This record gives sequence, C-alpha cells and structure tokens, in this order.
Amino acid sequence: MKAFCAFTLSLLFSVFMSAATDFRIGAAAVRITPDQALPMAGYYSTRLATGTHDDLFAKALVMECDGERAALVVCDLLTLTRGVVAQARELIAKQTGIPADRVMISATHTHTGPVLSTGSARAMVDSGDSEAVRQYTAQLPTRIAVAVQQAAARLASARVSAATEKETNLSHNRRFFLRDGTVGWNPGKLNTNIVKVAGPIDPEVTVLCFDAARTNLAAYVNFAMHPDTTGGTMWSADYMGELSRILGNYRGSNFITVFANGACGDINHVDVNWADPQKGHIEAARLGTVLAGDVFKAFTQSKPVALGKLRSRSEIVTLDLAPLKTDDLELASNIVARIGSKPAPKFLDQVFALKALDVAGRKGEPYQVEVQVIALGDEIAWVSLPGEIFVELGLDIKAKSPFKHTLIAELANGSIGYIPTRRAYDEGNYEPTSARCAKGSGERVRDAAIKLLRELKR
Repeated sequence: MKAFCAFTLSLLFSVFMSAATDFRIGAAAVRITPDQALPMAGYYSTRLATGTHDDLFAKALVMECDGERAALVVCDLLTLTRGVVAQARELIAKQTGIPADRVMISATHTHTGPVLSTGSARAMVDSGDSEAVRQYTAQLPTRIAVAVQQAAARLASARVSAATEKETNLSHNRRFFLRDGTVGWNPGKLNTNIVKVAGPIDPEVTVLCFDAARTNLAAYVNFAMHPDTTGGTMWSADYMGELSRILGNYRGSNFITVFANGACGDINHVDVNWADPQKGHIEAARLGTVLAGDVFKAFTQSKPVALGKLRSRSEIVTLDLAPLKTDDLELASNIVARIGSKPAPKFLDQVFALKALDVAGRKGEPYQVEVQVIALGDEIAWVSLPGEIFVELGLDIKAKSPFKHTLIAELANGSIGYIPTRRAYDEGNYEPTSARCAKGSGERVRDAAIKLLRELKR
C-alpha cells in the first residue's frame, strides 16, 4: 500500500510539474548584411566592404513558460548602441507583447561587419558619420524586431537540455608579462621576450539545446573568444558563422544556432607558441569546426533541465569616466588630426586620443549602463554585460552564481567599449588605454551581476 501511495504521489507530482511548466520556444534569423559597400567596423581606419563571404544575421530566441515570455537576440555586429537596443525593445514590446525589460540584445563582436553610427570619435575614424551608415543604423531596430516577431510566431512546445564542454586549445589570453617588466598585448608569435601569460581563459563551452518531438529547433552556444579572425573586406560573421553552418548541416537547414560571446575582452584565438599564421577565412573555418566538435560532444551529453518560472531583473550601474589631465584634450586633438597621414601617429597614441575625445565629450557625465539577468527556473541564467569585459570578471560571476548554468553575453544592451579589471589598469597597454570608464568599473559591473543572480535565485 505504501509503495502504491508513493507511486501515485510521484505520478501526480510529475503531472503537476508538467502542467506548471508548459515551455515553448521559437527561433528565427533575419539577414542584416548591408546591401551596399558600407565602411567596416573593428579597425582604426576606413575599410569599405567589397562583397559578402557569408551573411550577417540577427538571431532571436523567444521563450514562453506558463504564459511568461522573454527574448534573447544576438546580432552579427561589432557592437550595439544603447539607442538601437532601446528602439528595438520598444518595437518588440508593441509587436509581440514581450516586455522591454525581458529582452536581451547582444553583439557577437565580429570585425567584418558594418560600422554603426554611434557618434563616437572611434566611429568617425571608421567613417561612421556617413549618411549610408546612419541609414543602416536607423534600420537595425526594425530588423531586430522582425527577428523576434518571427520567433514569437513559431512558438512550439519544446524540451530543454544543457551541457558544458571544456575547450582549452582554442582561446588564449592576449596579455603577457614581458622581460622588461611591462605587460604586452598581442606581442607576436614565438616572441622570446614573453615571460608568461598575464591572465586566464574561460574554457567553458555551454550549450543549451531546444528540441521538440522529432525536431531540433535551436541551440544557444556560449563561449568566450574575441572574433577578429577573417580580416579583409568581405562581410562575414567570422568563426560564429562557420559554427552555425556546420550545426545547420547536421541538424537541418531550419536549425538556428545562437552564439553569444562570453567575457572575452582580453581573450583571442592567437597561440603565440604556434608559428603558423592564424588569419583569414581558413582560420575562421578551423575555429568554427573545432568549436562545433565541442558542441557535438555536448549534444550527446546534455541533460534535461528542470524548468520553472521565467523571470528577469536589471540594474542601471553608474560608471565613472576615465580621468583626463589638463592638456590631454589638446594633445588628443592634435593626434587625431594626423590619423591617416604619413607618418601616422603611433597606434597606442591613436587609441588614447580617441578615448580622450569621447570622454571629454561627455562633459563629466558618468556612464549609465545596464546589467540584466534573465532566469529560466533554478538552473539557467543569462547575464548581459555592457562592453568588452575582461575574462576574470566573467569567471567571478560564474563562480558566484547560484545557477548551475550561467551564460554571459557581453556587448549586450549597448556597449561602452573595454571594461578591464582593476589590476589591468595598473598594467597598462591597449585595453586599459582604450577604456572610457575609470578603474574599478569592471568590479562594479561584476558585483551588480552577482547581486541580480542571487536575487532572482531567491
């Protein structure tokens, strides 16, 4: 009798849980490749696109659990502005009813996508003030909203499973302690002045699988590795595009792969101990193929996720501006005036000058950035971070998160550029020189993310 009662209670509990967690998902991809030769983003000079190697997309996942919905969007772009995100959220709310605060929009950071009209000094150097760029930027919110609208129209009951693989051979910290006591940035292959690497990597490849009966719907893949692989003047989603192609060939042409970059502000693909060149579409294909292998392994090892409430919380974090000295603005103006001339200013001088102009242009107003967390049940949480976040900050967030699977999407809901660790500011070189925010900003963003994760868990 006891056994029968236990079985009955177990069955009733299972039925109750099934009814209480009616989960549906829809996925869509909308092409955002420019139809003309716009300037490309990612370098400190103007590059006009000459064609398309592979298309760029805005990819959307819409989740619904017990009537509550949220949307995750990732765009094959270098970055996103806060204005584009705000306009897209407003359109999404009107068209789908998904509340704006339950929409997370991030960029993959491909360096072979178009520059956007941001008004920043850096964008101006990349010809981001042209009318064609302004028109493309103005169209982006609509294209993003269309992706979410299409995904919402495809909502179907689905199962969720998750797995994490370790990939220790693809990504590398690009900062190194050198023999002269300085910290170098991308110091070159087989450089005998390298003493040791200056920071860690995040080897986790987290994969969420969304499957319906007899149908593979979508995967959300999260890995931390800077995508500046292909170079050249052809539109390309970089290694993320190759990953999507391979998974689509395996799971079907309608399968949507959404890839979000983790905290990779100081992480890239360059192995300084390997003499072979690592640039171009061939290298992007290699990276995408190896990463696809990790995802395939995750598919075979993924475990069902206990579903539960879908909820979201965000916080606006105030970040102080990077300090400027009295004569920095005049110096910066002189340097920028010589960009494009011969001899050109030194690279780090250009980086400093463009940062100084952007900081001065804010007239003392600190940055107001958004940190957002979307949680599904008690096992899965997505974290948005507003820039190129150093990996140690991301690792801290994951280590202190109460969720089993914590996925970080950097360059999300707008971006202010590099956000290094406090220690990196003292070490110097490219990222701290470029950072528009003051020392300690990274730790503020990290702490806000951890606080939100813990609040949502409770």
